Amino acid sequence: MRKWKSLAGVALLLAATTLAGNARADDIVVYHTWSKPSEIAALGVLRDAWAKDGHQWKDLSIAHDSGANVSLMNMITGGNPPAIFMNSDPGIYRDLNKQNLGMPLTKLFNSIGATKNFPPSVLNNITVDGEIMKAPATVHIDGMIYYNKHVADAVGIDPKSWKSLDDLFAAFDKVKAAGYIPIAQGGDQFQKAYLLQALIAAEEGPDIYNRFYGEKPDKSVLDTPEMRAALKRFRQIANHTDPGSPNRQWNDTTNLVITGKALLQIHGDWMKGEFLAANKKLGTDFDCMNIPGTRAVVVTVDSWGFLNTGNAETAKAQEDFAKLDVDPKLNAEFVLKKGASPVRTDADTTNLDACNKLVLDTLKDPNKQVSNPFNTADADWYRTIWEEADKYWSDPKRTDDDFIHAMQDAYDHIF
Repeated sequence: MRKWKSLAGVALLLAATTLAGNARADDIVVYHTWSKPSEIAALGVLRDAWAKDGHQWKDLSIAHDSGANVSLMNMITGGNPPAIFMNSDPGIYRDLNKQNLGMPLTKLFNSIGATKNFPPSVLNNITVDGEIMKAPATVHIDGMIYYNKHVADAVGIDPKSWKSLDDLFAAFDKVKAAGYIPIAQGGDQFQKAYLLQALIAAEEGPDIYNRFYGEKPDKSVLDTPEMRAALKRFRQIANHTDPGSPNRQWNDTTNLVITGKALLQIHGDWMKGEFLAANKKLGTDFDCMNIPGTRAVVVTVDSWGFLNTGNAETAKAQEDFAKLDVDPKLNAEFVLKKGASPVRTDADTTNLDACNKLVLDTLKDPNKQVSNPFNTADADWYRTIWEEADKYWSDPKRTDDDFIHAMQDAYDHIF
């Protein structure tokens, strides 16, 4: 498991002798995994601002969840690595640091007053072994509900009146009878994994979530009533999905809600970017809410990393990039395009909408925030959760015991 790490040692050793000669400050390779319209629009905000500082952005994009870690290491091996890259996996930064190729940001962010204005969940997500190694770009809640108000009105329901998931499921028969899909759900692994994370956090709370998804998981949490309850909820949602769910991308799934074919989607709040790109109006065409009865929300922080190239001009460009990325005004503009929320508590709120404010209000309570394991946890562990969640979801005959035993075996193998 963790195949990319088998490449990392060789890759980083080769890179150490080639980086300085290949770095060019006037032509900086920026590697990311964003390709959707809302994502591209957000990148344009940062690219244009950085260009005003005299820096040339050379774009390198690889689709989300397509082996990005291996691709990054292969680029380093080839001697043409990106000076700036989008990656939240702490393992990447640990490997870079071991070869003195990491670029810590603690001093920089302290000096510009950014660190003290990061919410606890953001600071936790960008810190690796006590050092800020990532520049946070966006804050997302992974499991919000976005729903079509016209569908809700046609069916005669008010999602914001729901107090629990039981209320949500009680409305689904009415939604089906009216000819709509109750819940739009995509079929690839990351969508299912994010849904399971959101359910565990919302229904079972931070303690159970952190014992399962933490940097050092607690094996005893696997076979508990709380985990079994979350798996039953997960199955309950699977039973309400439409036949087109398998292999459907998240944005195509969101489009079912946008076009009025489905009532709602439980997914990351980046969904909002798709609604806005479709010229839909918040409060008129669609609305947002946390999962009813939420005890905790899963926070994802999209982040940038920087490679220590040994080139002073490149380092200056990287610092300018990091400063712009967390600038209170620019970040607010950036996240509006993405459908996200700002990474700083002192961000410009002039143009923030009700969904942004819901996120920021939720993040005021540090006890109600947990981290996306992709940002903080062991890569082998969370990838195994993805695989087992996918198997459980896709096979109605697969039992809670099957999931639990598979994760117990994986724990013994990984840790």
